[in-house]
Amino acid sequence: MRTGDTTKRRKSPPVRLHRRVGHADLSAVGETRAALSEFLRCRRRPEEAEVAELLLSELVTNALIHTRNGAVVTVTSVPARLRVEVRDFTGGQEPAPYVPNADDGTHGRGLLLVQSLADSWGVTVKALGKVVWFELNAGRA
Repeated sequence: MRTGDTTKRRKSPPVRLHRRVGHADLSAVGETRAALSEFLRCRRRPEEAEVAELLLSELVTNALIHTRNGAVVTVTSVPARLRVEVRDFTGGQEPAPYVPNADDGTHGRGLLLVQSLADSWGVTVKALGKVVWFELNAGRA
């Protein structure tokens, strides 16, 4: 057996973006979205990046409005998938999407957008807080 014939394909290691967002710092939503845009610029198709930016904005806004201790955003990119996590440190209750009344304007639609546009999403309750995450698969239609 010749060693040159047994080359293995190596998987690309994950690439991560990690960012802390302070409590009540709503300007951080745009800053975090811009950081994600730059992070994804050469890693994802523009359409996928736009969806990821929109959904991240919704999750960060929810974390800042509904919690008191800020949030941590972690984005993991591998060739086949993009995973975005927003962790807060208050309570441990799972958020649930709901259909808002027509009078609510734009309030209450964040998780409905996540549910509609992400390939998968969920909530992981931690001892302190929770992680709301979504995934987008590469090559999605």
